[in-house]
Amino acid sequence: MTELNAVVVGPDEDEITPALEAEGATVTRLNGVVTRPVLEEAGIVEADLYVLTDIGQATTIPIVCDLTDDVRTVVYARRTVPEFVKGQLDIAIDPKLMDASLVAEELTD
Repeated sequence: MTELNAVVVGPDEDEITPALEAEGATVTRLNGVVTRPVLEEAGIVEADLYVLTDIGQATTIPIVCDLTDDVRTVVYARRTVPEFVKGQLDIAIDPKLMDASLVAEELTD
């Protein structure tokens, strides 16, 4: 188990947050409209992992990438990732295809 800091944005009906915590990650959860100041306050600059579960908040990915080069960006959602984000994304995973515990295990290794 590797300890890492993660920021998870959006609803968590597929339970990625508890899965990451079970693997030893410290998780900050954000809901609602997420802006640059909100991300900074949540500690995104020190985070190792940014997990987006709400495709409606896809514009946060370029903001995260602008704030830090050291974060892995992950979309864990059932909807398709918009084209404008794909180049800045490390990985996109559909929860129907991969269970949250397996995703968390891979992300923390």
